[in-house]
Amino acid sequence: MELRLDGKTALVTGASKGIGLAIAKAMAESGAKVMLSSRKQEQLEKAASEIDGEVDVFAANAGEPEQAEAAVDATLARFGSVDVLVNNAATNPYFGKAIDIDLSRYDKTFQVNVRGVFVWTQLAYKKWMQEHGGNVINIASIGGMHYGSLIGIYDTTKAAVIYLTKHLAAELSPQVRVNAIAPGLVKTDFARALYESGEEAVASMMPLKRLGVPEDIGPAAVYLASDAASWVTGEVLVVDGGMLVRP
Repeated sequence: MELRLDGKTALVTGASKGIGLAIAKAMAESGAKVMLSSRKQEQLEKAASEIDGEVDVFAANAGEPEQAEAAVDATLARFGSVDVLVNNAATNPYFGKAIDIDLSRYDKTFQVNVRGVFVWTQLAYKKWMQEHGGNVINIASIGGMHYGSLIGIYDTTKAAVIYLTKHLAAELSPQVRVNAIAPGLVKTDFARALYESGEEAVASMMPLKRLGVPEDIGPAAVYLASDAASWVTGEVLVVDGGMLVRP
């Protein structure tokens, strides 16, 4: 089955590298017009140069509402619609026991990972999707489904994203579908601290015996954005190499 996004415009946050870039590439290759957004203009331009398709870039800090609004407005001005919003941008400024985190880093994690997801969704909804329909894809994590890691506050924000996904799916239907992807451990700079001490050992714990790569997540996002998923909303698609079902 060929999944196509022809005629759709996608806005992808955190799109200059890693999972966000892989999603932007996959959507462009499937026929979507794509606006890439992240904090740094230079990285965005480099990312866009790697993509075949109709793309543009807009630098914005995902945790700042005014910058989020400017990015949504720029997407509408450039492409005429925001049919798909991918809330991929996230931060994790703290690694260690959750009980020891300082409040400034705690607040920053929630500002970007939870409030940011809500703000971008609210803007896309009010400026386009409420009247025209649309599709929101939130990048969660399997960390939001289990406990005890050394990124417990980050995982808590991802649990909140999963809840918010399901709530908004109910609230915004039928005009807007809202789903999430929960990746497992994917080889990105963002997740390096979780595997750099021994990649083979970590991979050996997974049923599929390898870490994920960003390209494992792109097709999942294309599916959820496509008409093939037109009867799918409020779901969390786990893409984790079997990590959650390991014995």
